[in-house]
Amino acid sequence: MATVTVTKPAREDLAPGAVLCDHCTAKCCRYFALPIETPEAQQDFDYIRWYVIHGETTIFCEDGSWYLMVHNKCDHLLDNHRCGIYHQRPVICREYTTDDCEYEDNWIYERYWEVADQIAEYAEAVLPRKRGESIRSPKPPLLPLL
Repeated sequence: MATVTVTKPAREDLAPGAVLCDHCTAKCCRYFALPIETPEAQQDFDYIRWYVIHGETTIFCEDGSWYLMVHNKCDHLLDNHRCGIYHQRPVICREYTTDDCEYEDNWIYERYWEVADQIAEYAEAVLPRKRGESIRSPKPPLLPLL
């Protein structure tokens, strides 16, 4: 059985006036991202770890700003990747344009975290150490003599 690979046309190859959404899988309707404050202290990173342990969430940075991304498709996205409430869609959807949309975006971010351990490791790497604190792991206790 042969596998058919379908490729979408490049944005610049579409005819003038063509609707970009006719060739897209509605990436913009499969998540939302909210800006969050840039973490500066351990407690800030703990909150970010808390976001990530709630499943289907990730954190990313773009142009120096931090974002919480919630991976959850819109309840009104149809199987054909179109909007089921197009004429009653929310204002944020009405204001969204395809001028700079993610049609050809490859989902690469400046920084991207998927699990809490990644956040903890990043925090450890970027937060200043306390006075006298070593970058090495603490020395383990001696084993008892038998």
